[in-house]
Amino acid sequence: MHVPERCSDIMPRRKKPLILTQPVRKGIRAIKVRLDHRTIVTLASRSALKFWKERYPNAEVIG
Repeated sequence: MHVPERCSDIMPRRKKPLILTQPVRKGIRAIKVRLDHRTIVTLASRSALKFWKERYPNAEVIG
């Protein structure tokens, strides 16, 4: 008969809780942009918005 040496041999490890939201960064206003019907990106600056608008002319700011 197998005798476990550690408690971890008997009990599984506790799962870490999932982090489903992005951390809030002070001083940065995030810009959400819908590139197409299923793709949404979060941008940190207006220059990034300009970059994405060049590649996706139909992109729209949603928040």
